[in-house]
Amino acid sequence: MISLSQIFIEAFASVGITVNGKQPWDIQVHNPNLYNRIISGGSIAFGEAYMDGWWDCEAVDEFLHRVLYHRLDKKLPRDLNTLFYYLNAKFKNMQDKTRAKEVAYKHYDIGNNLFEKMLDSRMMYSCAYWENANNLEEAQEAKLDLICRKLKLEKGMRILEIGCGWGGFAKYVAEKYEVSVVGITISEQQAILAREINKDLPVEIRIQDYREVNEKFDRVVSIAMLEAVGYRNFRTYMEVAAKNLEDDGIFLIHTIGGNYDAKTTDPWIDKYIFPNGMLPSASQLSKAWQGLFVLEDWHNFGTYYDPTLMQWLKKFEESWDSLKDSYDERFYRMWRYFLCASAASFRSRKNHLWHIVLTKPARLGIYDSVR
Repeated sequence: MISLSQIFIEAFASVGITVNGKQPWDIQVHNPNLYNRIISGGSIAFGEAYMDGWWDCEAVDEFLHRVLYHRLDKKLPRDLNTLFYYLNAKFKNMQDKTRAKEVAYKHYDIGNNLFEKMLDSRMMYSCAYWENANNLEEAQEAKLDLICRKLKLEKGMRILEIGCGWGGFAKYVAEKYEVSVVGITISEQQAILAREINKDLPVEIRIQDYREVNEKFDRVVSIAMLEAVGYRNFRTYMEVAAKNLEDDGIFLIHTIGGNYDAKTTDPWIDKYIFPNGMLPSASQLSKAWQGLFVLEDWHNFGTYYDPTLMQWLKKFEESWDSLKDSYDERFYRMWRYFLCASAASFRSRKNHLWHIVLTKPARLGIYDSVR
């Protein structure tokens, strides 16, 4: 009878991975109980086993890319942990006003110093635009420039930023375009830094749920926030944007998207990185804005998230000596696994990065798409 370890060895070999092999993407198994742990615990157990040092790999990103590209993860049986997360998402609104704050506590509030070390100087925690860029700083500035050109900003406009992060976008547009910005976040740590860097600018940073905004703006922008909204709230999110946008305004969404309709995220990601998050599909979003907005432009540059994440990983690893007094070794392995798994998901075309430009039906004239 074939052993469980042999089943995994053969499965990995089918996608070019050798257990305890010599290639950078070969998995090094340190604990023979790894295979039983994966079978009983699924993706959560696989990620936790890495965090616990049960396995290693020089190029975790490339190992996971091979697993995801060949859909090897789909060939394993669904475990009880996955079923638990699916049922929770099916019968509960995991992103209501109370639960929505959990991602702030567990992710964005874990330490501004970590993100300052890992990100670019503006602390843009979203996909950069690498078309003509040579480094992370240039690529993130190119992303900001692209967003602004798509929004067709003009001096004196009032902007609503849903999910303002650490205030980098608000500062950029306030200085370059002489517009005023209201940025909302549910993270207290983000708000502290965002207020500090924008203290002399026409920028107001609020700790506020997006569902509580009721004003009028010339432009609405949402950068890397929709992933936390949840499928039950997509329509509400679109209604809030429509309600707060002037009739001749423009709404731009910068979001990660997936190939299929989903109600949950990966259980390991949910438990350790982004609680209660999920990636929207194209059909879920188009249904959510139906009757509220006209689709003007849909731009996919998800392949640029791979180099963005690999730059974040490089900066994180180079900064670890200055961070390790605040975080333990298990956190280091968890964060490294998160960044590598994320890069692999874009490299394998499982996930994408979308710029979606929407206008109200009342807006007249042609919208000229920008690249």
